[in-house]
Amino acid sequence: MTDTSMDKPTGVRVEARVVPFPRSISAEARAALAKFVKPDSTLRPLLSNPAPDDKAGWATVRAENEKMMMGMMADRFAHLTAGVETVEIAGVTVHVGTPATLPADTSKRAYIDIHGGALVFGNGVPCRAGAQVAAQRHGVTVYAVDYRMPPEHPYPAALDDCLAVYQAVLEHHAAADVIIGGASAGGNLAAALMLRARDKGLPLPAAVVLITPELDLTESGDSFEVNRTVDVVLQGSLADSNALYAAGCNLADPYLSPLFGDFTRGFPATFLQAGTRDLFLSNAVRMHRALRKANVPVELHIFEGMPHGGFQGAPEDAELAAEVDRFVAAHWGCKTAS
Repeated sequence: MTDTSMDKPTGVRVEARVVPFPRSISAEARAALAKFVKPDSTLRPLLSNPAPDDKAGWATVRAENEKMMMGMMADRFAHLTAGVETVEIAGVTVHVGTPATLPADTSKRAYIDIHGGALVFGNGVPCRAGAQVAAQRHGVTVYAVDYRMPPEHPYPAALDDCLAVYQAVLEHHAAADVIIGGASAGGNLAAALMLRARDKGLPLPAAVVLITPELDLTESGDSFEVNRTVDVVLQGSLADSNALYAAGCNLADPYLSPLFGDFTRGFPATFLQAGTRDLFLSNAVRMHRALRKANVPVELHIFEGMPHGGFQGAPEDAELAAEVDRFVAAHWGCKTAS
């Protein structure tokens, strides 16, 4: 008997070609994409991780990443009026953002912001500034969790920190008045936090906002191949960072890859976002299907031509912000199944 299994194709060979910036997006969005590409149409290289034991290397790369992130977010910081104070809550560094004016009818509300950065970057100044941005945007008190990170503090340190802060926030705010948001790696931690909190018997918040979330550390989705190098921000696999964070634990564990969680046992109303050029597109698409199957209220917003993290100030970014603001405003004070 002849084995023909090796004759069956396992994929599609793609011809070498330049993928143009789409004409279907704004001029500002096309200009944002072009910033990451050289004149010869090749990608500008981004930062790479040093060896796990290279302390000096990590300090340097984190400083460079902080500078890059602050530059990318500069437009959001131009007119900030919200205040911010760095405190310790339950042993965790937290940046508490407060709007310039806090109306009495919103003082009971709280927003927990979990920063991104591939689970190894984004702490410190960007996290602190994020608290101000969110406080001014939503008009409520914001708790931005400056969680511990590898290589010094691998999993489950970051998730432990997020859980500790959530529990502390629940001592002063009803769960129905709390909304949690996270982008990229922050989306991973926000979703994992929901599973962990539920499993501990804690009440779940009114809603969770997951912006281009890193929900699958196994990187098994279609877009990890199709959008590789097409996403000018996340240009390829984050396997090295994922392994550093997991520290030998199973990447498919739901607390590491919340996409694989059991949502039938409770999960809050969810806002999901990604772009058609986002390396994490499959994360959002698959999470949407998983939540729908579990009858969890969920919105999925996919933006044309958008890479990971948006266009840095194009009209599409304002459109996304308006959608998030609408969702958040609609869910303040809402109870969720737990």
